[in-house]
Amino acid sequence: MNDTRFFRFLQQRIGLDVDSVGAAMIERALQQRCVAVQAEDLDDYWLHLQQSAGEQQALIEAVIVPETWFFRYAESFAALLSLARKRLAEPGRERPLRLLSLPCSTGEEPYSIAMALFDGGLAADSFSIDALDISPLSITKAEQALYGRNSFRGGEQAFKARHFDEREGGQQLHERVRRQVTLQVGNVLDPALLAREGLYDFVFCRNLLIYFDLPTQQRVFEVLKRLMTPSGVLFIGPAEGSLLARLGMRPVGIAQSFAYVREQAPSVAPGLISRTLLGQAPLPQQTPRPRSARSDTTRSDTTRSDATRSDATRSDATRPHLARPPVAAAPRLADPNPPTTIPPTQSEATLLAQIAAQANSGDSRQARASCEQYLRQFAPKAQVYYWLGLLSDTEADTSQALAHYRKALYLEPQHAEALMHLAALLAAQGDHSGARRLQERAARAGRRADG
Repeated sequence: MNDTRFFRFLQQRIGLDVDSVGAAMIERALQQRCVAVQAEDLDDYWLHLQQSAGEQQALIEAVIVPETWFFRYAESFAALLSLARKRLAEPGRERPLRLLSLPCSTGEEPYSIAMALFDGGLAADSFSIDALDISPLSITKAEQALYGRNSFRGGEQAFKARHFDEREGGQQLHERVRRQVTLQVGNVLDPALLAREGLYDFVFCRNLLIYFDLPTQQRVFEVLKRLMTPSGVLFIGPAEGSLLARLGMRPVGIAQSFAYVREQAPSVAPGLISRTLLGQAPLPQQTPRPRSARSDTTRSDTTRSDATRSDATRSDATRPHLARPPVAAAPRLADPNPPTTIPPTQSEATLLAQIAAQANSGDSRQARASCEQYLRQFAPKAQVYYWLGLLSDTEADTSQALAHYRKALYLEPQHAEALMHLAALLAAQGDHSGARRLQERAARAGRRADG
């Protein structure tokens, strides 16, 4: 099929980069809509599309397949609570916090924000949340606030008893939470959105930018930046950190938060900054006992598809409960001359845990030495090469990062995090088709893990 006029239409209407999601997904949507309107062929459907605003929205709805759940990336919500408390405690603070969730899909994200702040002790009059999505169908579902099992994933589910009532057909969200969120159909590229310039203390726009081409990414980023207060915080998806770093944002320095603020000072040399400060996920701790490595993979809440949403995250078993206070990753510079000796008697599990701790604390040189020590003592392991890739990525050594990620995938072809980070590097180099294939592999790996 590969009819480029429909691709151009979607790019112009919602900023979709077809290469990032795959032509096959759009072609399936076109086939569905042709059947729905009884079009004879694509030419006939194109005429119908041009004459009907309703059908234009229907095509967008067919391309957008919502895929979200409550407290996805739980650490982001814990970080939000910590930052919100500090913001409200600022001297002279009078107005309530304003937050934005865009795109909000079927409401799980903005409602998670409200629940997190309520559970943290914030009063209802201390914050309000605006939630926008391009899909009227998604907004309608969010307004109904009745959710099935697919919206409740992960190990920590205590919030369900606090904020939901069981009803026929699912879990009904309490009215107290729903009142905190104002839902609206909206597009991040709509100029009318700029009427809210400087309004928001916190903006959640996660897993959206990676599905746009570079010019659209820059346009969207400028919109998001203008929507925030000068000290506003932008929460993004795990794979979008390198993009924001290039666009003049810096991480807040809270592990696994994926939260950014405007760059205020000259950047420190990349090799001396902790992985957390670069906005990338801290390297996961390894434990001696075996556990289920469930890699949750999702794609953008605006360009969602089972085959293309692939945001690799840590195992649910390793995610901290929301009630646990978030731990701020102390943004410290690595010692320029740290010791690099490692006791030869360390066990494999101890050495793996040490690598993660060193990398998360910003001790890149020691973490790299520990990785090399591991490879001398033990059989090659995908996770170690993945860590080496992250360390090279942090130091802006793209060629080494690519090599290490590929070694990780040679040893473990479905290593979802290596797939996603390698995809991000390929996309940054302009290899969108290669990046798309890796994203699809990560999505398939995630679905198998979920199963």
